Amino acid sequence: MPNDDRRLRPVDLARSAGISTQQVRNYEDAGVLPPAGRTGSGYRVFGDAHRRALLTHRALVRGYGPTDAARIMRAVHAGDVPGALALVDAAHAALHAERDALRAAVEALEAAAGAPAPVPRAGLRIGEVAALLGVRTSALRVWEAAGLLTPGREPGTGYRRYGPAEVRDARLVHTLRRAHHLFDQIRPVLAELRREGDRADLRSALADRAGSLTARSRAMLTGAAALDGYLDGSGPGGAARDAAATDAGRPRP
Repeated sequence: MPNDDRRLRPVDLARSAGISTQQVRNYEDAGVLPPAGRTGSGYRVFGDAHRRALLTHRALVRGYGPTDAARIMRAVHAGDVPGALALVDAAHAALHAERDALRAAVEALEAAAGAPAPVPRAGLRIGEVAALLGVRTSALRVWEAAGLLTPGREPGTGYRRYGPAEVRDARLVHTLRRAHHLFDQIRPVLAELRREGDRADLRSALADRAGSLTARSRAMLTGAAALDGYLDGSGPGGAARDAAATDAGRPRP
């Protein structure tokens, strides 16, 4: 157990983070906290290093979520600081990918802002849609095979029929493909549009999503700062600090 100037009971630790004493015990068992010392009668004894670990974990949870926060802290306490930082990097990369998808959705919405040509209630055949967009019919078939388009079929003939919603989707796919977006980036844009129903609702949803990503990004920065402070100042027997220094190529203190 780290050398601490004062001992803390599980209830003291729980109060410092606003959680239950059972949760404190669960965190220690899961490796989120460093191993606790034990009294002669077997009761857990915590110290200030545990308090710092707990508060670091709580800060990470707000930005990275409970699963990643626990994995990061377990890696630190196992002496695998590079592994912990890799988890942090992966979370930031995932957030960046979400921002790219959001940007794609906004670009598509702006590009399709003009009034589209009316589509007959009965819909259009594939050749008519291809002519409307200025693409080959083979492109529409590829987009359909990728799950981006779901045209209906004419009874009897089985020919594809694109109704207004399908033509709208084809326009968006065409716009995003011209901007070099990948199919995996286009799918969430289409899903969002289909869920919201119209452009005004989608625009509002995208603005809300942008605000949510900004808040999460700020929370991740706060959590990363807390983790950096924890690595500098504590860790089981100083292992976290020493491993961080070694990983950065600095001499150990």
